[in-house]
This record gives sequence, C-alpha cells and structure tokens, in this order.
Amino acid sequence: MLVHAVTAHLTYEFAADVRAGLTKPGQKELLSKYLYDDVGSALFEVICHLPEYGLTRADERLLRRHAGDIVERLATPIAIAELGSGSGKKTRQILESFCRRQHTRYYPIEISRAALAMCERELSDIDSVSILGFEREYLDGLLEVAAQRKTGQHLLVLFLGSTIGNFDRMAGLKFLNQVRRILQPGDSLLLGTDLEKPAAQLLAAYDDELGVTAAFNLNLLARINRELDGDFDLAHFEHVARINHQGRSVEMHLRSMRHQTVKIPGADLAVEFLEDETIWTESSHKYSPEDILQMARTAGFRCDIQWIDDQWPFAENLLIAV
Repeated sequence: MLVHAVTAHLTYEFAADVRAGLTKPGQKELLSKYLYDDVGSALFEVICHLPEYGLTRADERLLRRHAGDIVERLATPIAIAELGSGSGKKTRQILESFCRRQHTRYYPIEISRAALAMCERELSDIDSVSILGFEREYLDGLLEVAAQRKTGQHLLVLFLGSTIGNFDRMAGLKFLNQVRRILQPGDSLLLGTDLEKPAAQLLAAYDDELGVTAAFNLNLLARINRELDGDFDLAHFEHVARINHQGRSVEMHLRSMRHQTVKIPGADLAVEFLEDETIWTESSHKYSPEDILQMARTAGFRCDIQWIDDQWPFAENLLIAV
C-alpha cells in the first residue's frame, strides 16, 4: 500500500520561482520540475510511447535484461528508493527480481501526487513488496528514506530515465555529491543517462510530429494559469526544440509569437514578452560513456558496471558509494 507522507505546501514556492524566472535578466526561464504536475505527468507518459522518443524503451530494455544481474551484484537486506518514479512501470523488473530473494521496501519519491498514484496501481500487485511514497523533492525524500533504514540494511537509489540530464553538468555533479552524502559506503545508485546521438534524431525526439511534447511544454503555462491565476494565451506561444552544441544538450523553449504582456496575480507579476522572445523550460544534456565514469568518481562512487543499449544510445550505470 502506498501511503502519502505529509505534503508540503508548494504554491508559495511555485509563485516565487515563477517570479524569479520570468524576471531574470536576459533569458527568461521556468524550472523544468514544474512541467510535471498531474497533467504534465500524464502527457510525459504518452511521450514515452512515441516512436521518436526511444529513450524510455532503451531504459526498459536494459532493466529487463539486467535486473537479475543487478540483484546478484548487491548485498541484502536492501531497501529501494526511487527519485522521480513516474508511473513505476520500468521499476517492475527490478522489484520483482529483488522480491524473489527478500521482502522489499520500495520508496517512490515524486513531486506529482498523480504519478505516485499511478505507481501504486502499477506495482501493488507484486508479492513481497511494501510501498511507501513520499510527495517530496528528491533530496528531501531521500533524507527521509535514509532516516528509516534499519541496522545493517543497504540502500539502492534508482535515478532512471535521463533526469540527471536535466541538470547542467556542474549542477548534475553537485546533485550526485548530495546524494552520495546521504548514502553510506556500500550503498548503490542505479543511474540512467542518455548518450550523445545525431542532432536530427534528438530534435525529432523533443519535437514529435503529433505535438505531444509541445502540449507537455505548453501545459506549464496552463499550470501557471490554473494555480497562479495567470492569463497566458497559449495560442500566442509555441514550443521550440533547439540543439545547444556547446552544452551538448537539447533545449526546450516557449516562444512568444507576438509582443504581449501577461499578468500573473498569484506571483504578483506582470511580465512583458517581445515577439520571438522565449522562456527556457528544460535542457536535456547528453553524455559519453566516459563522461559518466568520471562524474561518478568525482562524486564519490565507483562504477561497478555500465550497460549500453544497442538500439538507442543510452546507459544504465550501477554506482557503488565508496
């Protein structure tokens, strides 16, 4: 059974971040974590099934092929925490493999209540698993999980998909350092990372023909309207995907199609947009296999093994805290 921990009131933080991002000198921006409200989480689940977006299928293939090997490489007893569980679908293989050896406690950590509910529906039928969900930011949730560990119990942290790529490289390294400080030596982190690939393939993945990714991105403006009483006219903004060659990343933007002013009373803000001005909403950084090994070492992990998909360049990396 999934039990929601006490939910922090996030409206003030959302308003403060919107105000800070849309008044930032130069490039306006909104934090990518706010893409994942209930509507955004549902749209992202659809994106994962699109033919252009091979990342999720690569992630699932590697987990399906190597779940047993992951279990064999890690000491038990073990508890499993997942940062950004989403629907939990791709976690099933790992949980089922561990549950064949031991009763397993699984802690999904999500900022979306809808995603936690989907996770419960997806995984509650697995025998010998107890599910306790935390509606929290990643590190806050992980701290709560670590505080509940029993003497002698190891912790496996799952950070699947390519969420680490939403951080720039220095911020990603800082985040891994923060995770490492919460863990004990011998604990583990299974880290998913999307690898470098041709620009045309990347642009198709982040700007699909059906327009689902565009709807996902534009929903962030709709969320501001719903939660902060904004008056964004979504018909006057469009989704744009760009390659940042220097940063080795794909960027998502929302472009203003005309000169306009938007009022957001819930953030105590009126913001002017010039024609063609954009709001930067997300970056997805791509790595080489060697990048990941170096980043892991710097953050205080050793890479026990790295698996790379043969259809869509993507890596699962089993990192051990040293």
